[in-house]
Amino acid sequence: MAQDTSNTMTRLQTLQTTVKWYHVEFKAEILLDTYSTMLSDQSIILAMNSSFIDPSLQFESQLRIIELSFKKAFSLPTLNTVKSMGKNPEEIRDLQSLYENIFNVYEDTLIILVSKDFYKIQILKEMVTWMSQNKQYLQERVMMLITRVLIFASRRVKKYPSIDAPCLGLLAAELSLLCAHEDPLITQQAITGMNYVLKIAMYQKSNLVKRKSSVASDRETNNPKEITSDFELLSKTMQGDRSKIAQSVGQTLLPHLLSDFVWTLLRKLFSSNKESALEAAFLLNLTLEYHAQKITTVSKIVDDIYEQLSGNFSHPMNVVLLRVISLLTRAFPKKVIFQLMEFPVPADNALLLMWQAASADSRVAPQVLKTILTILKGKPVEMEETLVERRRFSLDATNMMPVAASQALCTFLPVKSYKKVVAKLFPEFLMALMLQLFYCSQLLKDTAQNRSIYVRDGLKVLLNSSGLKEVDDALEKKNFWDQFSQVMDHQYGIHLIAKTLSECNFPQFPETLHYVYKVAVEGPRRSEDSIVTIIFFAELLNNFFKESLPKEFLVLFRNWINDPNPSVGKMSLQKIASMAPVFSELENVCNLLLPVLDAFLSKEYTVVIRAMLTLRNILSKLDKEIYSTVCTRIASSYCPLMDHACRYTLTICFSQLKWSISHLLREENYCFESVVLNICNNLLSSYESYITDLISGTLGFLWSSRTFLKKGATILIGYLGKSGAHLLLKEEIDVMIEVIERVARDEDPVIKLLAEKTRKIFREIAYRIASSTIRQTFRRWAMMFHTKKLKLIYDLANITSLEESIPEDFTEVKPEDNPENLVEEKPEYLFQEKRVSFAS
Repeated sequence: MAQDTSNTMTRLQTLQTTVKWYHVEFKAEILLDTYSTMLSDQSIILAMNSSFIDPSLQFESQLRIIELSFKKAFSLPTLNTVKSMGKNPEEIRDLQSLYENIFNVYEDTLIILVSKDFYKIQILKEMVTWMSQNKQYLQERVMMLITRVLIFASRRVKKYPSIDAPCLGLLAAELSLLCAHEDPLITQQAITGMNYVLKIAMYQKSNLVKRKSSVASDRETNNPKEITSDFELLSKTMQGDRSKIAQSVGQTLLPHLLSDFVWTLLRKLFSSNKESALEAAFLLNLTLEYHAQKITTVSKIVDDIYEQLSGNFSHPMNVVLLRVISLLTRAFPKKVIFQLMEFPVPADNALLLMWQAASADSRVAPQVLKTILTILKGKPVEMEETLVERRRFSLDATNMMPVAASQALCTFLPVKSYKKVVAKLFPEFLMALMLQLFYCSQLLKDTAQNRSIYVRDGLKVLLNSSGLKEVDDALEKKNFWDQFSQVMDHQYGIHLIAKTLSECNFPQFPETLHYVYKVAVEGPRRSEDSIVTIIFFAELLNNFFKESLPKEFLVLFRNWINDPNPSVGKMSLQKIASMAPVFSELENVCNLLLPVLDAFLSKEYTVVIRAMLTLRNILSKLDKEIYSTVCTRIASSYCPLMDHACRYTLTICFSQLKWSISHLLREENYCFESVVLNICNNLLSSYESYITDLISGTLGFLWSSRTFLKKGATILIGYLGKSGAHLLLKEEIDVMIEVIERVARDEDPVIKLLAEKTRKIFREIAYRIASSTIRQTFRRWAMMFHTKKLKLIYDLANITSLEESIPEDFTEVKPEDNPENLVEEKPEYLFQEKRVSFAS
């Protein structure tokens, strides 16, 4: 009986307990559901963590589940609200325990993830973002949880030789903004969290430095509840001390992490939360003030600022963006300026503001101007492939950076601090702008009218910033500036600039002449640069050296004559001709004449003509005594031209007769025998009836006193005879054989060999032609079917190696060299009676 009573009491107690829990469970149904969800999500997340899923996909999947858990857990009522559900202390204790366990499971999940992979600290950064999206979330509890995970991670980090936590910069930016939160509890948690973010960053930064041994207080524990905030880089009482935050972050974070920090703050400037945007502006400015030199994403930041300014030109935060440009220019003048010059031409209002911001700091004026100068020296159409890919804002694939640099001068040079610097760089800027004048007129013809305006404006501001307003006004009177609206001839423009500068006796003449001479000696990068240099340099010399010229300058003109670019050679010769009065007064004028004479051998006939005109100008001013010393050298230089005059004449003939053999007259292909052979082949196919007349006319040159005429006539007669054999009578061939036999007795061994080959040709022809009757029949058939082309016979290249083909003492043409005057030496009795048959 007692036992039954005892069992009944036990069942009653169990029933009472069950009823009590049903009562609590009913009131805390939302807590049980959330707790169940936390456990379920944790099992899924940890299962993924142990799988072989791709790490990036794994993290994305885990992050989605964690976000859902976050929204469910941190949207719960506050702890005080939950406690109010209990009717007695025991119920309150149970509800509180269940409530705390929900967040403990969430925290445990994060700690397990972070302990396996520090990369997943990024989840904490996302939690800050989620928290800021809804003020109804339990923000204080979110911050406490984030801080506890960071404290655990800061202890765990010492266990590894290196860690991968690329999100530290992003997380530091988010926490730094919360350090000024209106809720002091959130602020304290944010400061504590910042401390441990920086501690982790310090270990990451010290990967290459031997770590100090751990102290007792830094011992690792697997129970995060035992972890306390024992590291303090930022004071808990420093709320609002942005300067301390900026300094600590800049000193601790690695460059790429600091760049993320700055980038995040930059994006926060346009947040809908005005307090957060203002705090980001203060922190951004301070961080760049102290540590801008550590930023690694300068180009990205500049690009983003341009997009922001272009998209919303009147936003109040634009002044902060421009301040960022100023600070980055101070730290990276070359990089920022290059990036600014990559935006479209002409510059829009956004870019003009960025240029003004870049010119704000006078300390970097020299570096800024030198960078612009470097860009100005480039060709508008020259650009590397990698640069093309980066130019996302360009109007086309053409490199317009030099044109943009010309326009940028109008912003930078008027600044007071820049005027002092440009004085030292005046010659370089002047030459660079004249190069751009050339490029705009030559390389950008389709758009030169618009592009040259920027060069014009750049020149005007350069002159006025350098104290040369007088030159600007003088060019205005000459209508020079107005002509920029048209496509100006670049040579005329450069000439007029140099002339006007000289007329105004510009004070920068010594340094300008020195710089131009230096460029000329070192050698410009491009042949176009040489043309500009020659025009400008020669004009300066022509105006400032009226009577004498330093010998150093003479060397330059000599070198330019022999430049591989024919345009450079012609320009040099032209300038020498224009300065003939000055050059003719030089003591060592012969040193200049020799390169001019060497130009007679140029493969470009326009250079040869220009050299002849230049020589004429110099000789007309030259002293007779000096002329007598160079007369022989001048005469001998004309010999090759006389030997080749035939080439120019034949060029005209070929164009009129439509013969396609002009390529044989080029220097690299020139072979006299090949030219003769091709002429004969063309005559045979087009002008066959004239061959006998040509032979008759050529015979007279066999008696010339000029060796090369004898050689040419002997070869030509041989080929004409070979090609027109079917047109000749036997009696005519006999006469030719007798004439050639006489030539074969010439003292010149080369002429003897050539005559022997020619005589052999005619003997073979005579052997094949038996009578005039046969000849008539043969002729009729040959005219119908004769299509065979001749081949080389004489092998002139090997024969002429026996002796020099052209004597050095070349003399003028003698009267007896004319075939009409060769009566005394011509064996008239041999072929006079056959003249009628030849003419037929």
